[in-house]
Amino acid sequence: MKHLKLKHFAFLILFSLIFSSCSLTRTAFFDQYSYEKTIELKVATNRLINKAATPYVVHKEEVENLFLDIEKLIEYEKNKPNNDITFAMWKMLTDKEKNLLAGFFKRWEVNGIVSKSFLEEFKKQILEAFDLLIQYEVKKDKESKEALLDLINLNT
Repeated sequence: MKHLKLKHFAFLILFSLIFSSCSLTRTAFFDQYSYEKTIELKVATNRLINKAATPYVVHKEEVENLFLDIEKLIEYEKNKPNNDITFAMWKMLTDKEKNLLAGFFKRWEVNGIVSKSFLEEFKKQILEAFDLLIQYEVKKDKESKEALLDLINLNT
């Protein structure tokens, strides 16, 4: 009987150690909502970027709606445990002083229209950033984490 209690106790200790070590990885689990919303925002962003060769004022409401949707996702991401990397990426994308998403829309607003060549170059960069976010959400592996961190560090 004592032998059985000792085995049971040892199993509980081992299980506790494994469970606590997993929680120390500090990476949020896959989240279907985050995945779907990021894809939706990527598609909406791509469609809106394609309109940047026309006057900003015509599309101002669309830009505001896009950023409202992004704000909602940022609030969601901010409150997920162990989600610092994804949250940091979304904050960077929406920083008007950076040359990413918000910076592009700020430039479009200030200039009125954006040249086709700048638009195409920017589109590649921002869609790649979205792809990195999507891949990180899907895989949550070391490689996708490092790719996202590289982009964050490059733009800080």
